[in-house]
Amino acid sequence: MKIGTRSSAMALAQTEEIVRQVQAADPLSRPSLVRFKPSGDVDQVSKLDRHGGKGGAFVGEIRAAMMGGELECAMHSLKDMPGDEEAPGLVIAAMLKRDPPEDVMAIKPGLSIEDVTGTKAAGLKIGTNAVRRVAYLKRLFPEAEIIHFRGAADTRLKKLDEGLMQKLPDGGEIGPADALVMARSGLERIGRADRIAHVFSHEEMLPAVGQGIVAVECPTAHWETRARLALIDDQETRTCGEAERQMLWILNGHCNSPIAGHAYLQGATLHLKGAVISLDGMMVIEAEGSGPADRPLELGRQIGFELLDRGGAALISAARLD
Repeated sequence: MKIGTRSSAMALAQTEEIVRQVQAADPLSRPSLVRFKPSGDVDQVSKLDRHGGKGGAFVGEIRAAMMGGELECAMHSLKDMPGDEEAPGLVIAAMLKRDPPEDVMAIKPGLSIEDVTGTKAAGLKIGTNAVRRVAYLKRLFPEAEIIHFRGAADTRLKKLDEGLMQKLPDGGEIGPADALVMARSGLERIGRADRIAHVFSHEEMLPAVGQGIVAVECPTAHWETRARLALIDDQETRTCGEAERQMLWILNGHCNSPIAGHAYLQGATLHLKGAVISLDGMMVIEAEGSGPADRPLELGRQIGFELLDRGGAALISAARLD
């Protein structure tokens, strides 16, 4: 079974975990990795919308290889998979047990977390590429400058530590960064949890839809592959992931939409909180609710429509025009 993956340290670590779990569940299987370097990894300067958002930058080329018969399946970070479009002929056959979904801050050597809080953040540069994080950071750190910062997790840390500038799409540069906001799961996957200076609570910064979830996608008609991957599918994670992605579908979010969402199970009850944030961070529209764990799509639709009714559609439209 050939598994497609990006070539970054984090992607390889995630795919190696898939291999480990498949082999443990089916000792006769012989999964192998096929590395790709999609456009979003080659071009670490441009904003992702130039490549069609995260879907075009990180997912599209690997999906094409699956549909062309080069791969049996592929690893994706669920948060990178478009939630506003169909993928005909493909199915998410497995979701691994979710890693911690929170966002975290890493800071450059010589600074402490106290140096980037409150009025002390004035003049500091905080790097991220995600529009959701930008919106929240403008709300949380109004005194700081939020700058465009690209690259794989280990590459971004290297640029932070060495005080390197970030190249910009117009040919200029910005930086160096004093701090970065990244996914906790990504740093832990590459063995750099030691760089976490602050973990953002969900009240401070609600995670991205699907953050912390490793998904395995395969062609719908490949029943043998689907049966093998079903052995490593984590039902709790799938329930939460489906609720979050259904909410995203209702919102018709795109690569420039500051949308957040997180679901969790409590016994037989599923809880979901969603948010749409204005790009300047000044307005946050939230909705949350709960329902039966065996009806995640219904809850996702409910929260999605509540966000639209409360003004989320206008914020998403404004972001689309930005």
